[in-house]
Parts: sequence; C-alpha cells; structure tokens
Amino acid sequence: MEALYTLLILLGAIIAFSLYNYFHQKKILKTLKEDEFRAGYRKAQLIDVREPNEFEGGHILGARNIPISQLKTRMKEIRPDQPVYLYCQSGLRSGRAAQTLYRKGYRELYHLEGGFKKWSGRIKKKKTYNS
Repeated sequence: MEALYTLLILLGAIIAFSLYNYFHQKKILKTLKEDEFRAGYRKAQLIDVREPNEFEGGHILGARNIPISQLKTRMKEIRPDQPVYLYCQSGLRSGRAAQTLYRKGYRELYHLEGGFKKWSGRIKKKKTYNS
C-alpha cells in the first residue's frame, strides 16, 4: 500500500510540474498561427532550433540555425532588444528554447504553432549532389 502512495505522489508531482511548465510557457511565449508568424518574422530574428541535419533537410527562408543543444553557448548571437521568432519540428523544442531565453532577459518571444511540419510557405533545402 505504501508503494501505491509513493507512486501516486510521484505521479502527482509529474503532473504538477507539467502543468506549471505549460502555463509558464504560455505566459512567456506567444504562439502564432502561420499567417501571423509570416507577417512578423521578416522584422525579427528567425531562429530554427532543430539540429543541423534537420535544418539542412529544409528550413524557412531566412532562418538561422541555432540548435537547442547549442543555445546556451550561442545565446550572444541573438539580440535581446529585438523580437525572436522560434520554430522547431513540432513546437516542443522552441518552447524549451523560449524558456531558456526568457531566463536570460529576452522578452519578445514568439513561436510557430505546430512547428516546421505545419509550415506551408517557402523553404530552402541544402543542395545534394549525386556522384
């Protein structure tokens, strides 16, 4: 019976942490539909937080690749005084990236609802050559 209580407490803690993260992210990060994202990203810093191989497979025209795994060491490449538009494949990593940036003083944070997989605009792919 004690194991059941421990399991329930652990499950409750996980749910509470998840809810906190969800609502905190909603507070610091504005989620934009594709048309809203498209209307503003050219006047902002457009950051793709996916890994380089994903970026090379196709990315939004004009985006810079700063993978979430490198964000803390490359943060100085992103200006805190300008809006930051983030995206990843589905929206999860861009949310985590926004939390990291927010802790360092960035306040104008936006991300693409549904991520790159929902993007229907122009993209750029790295050219591959067949030998």
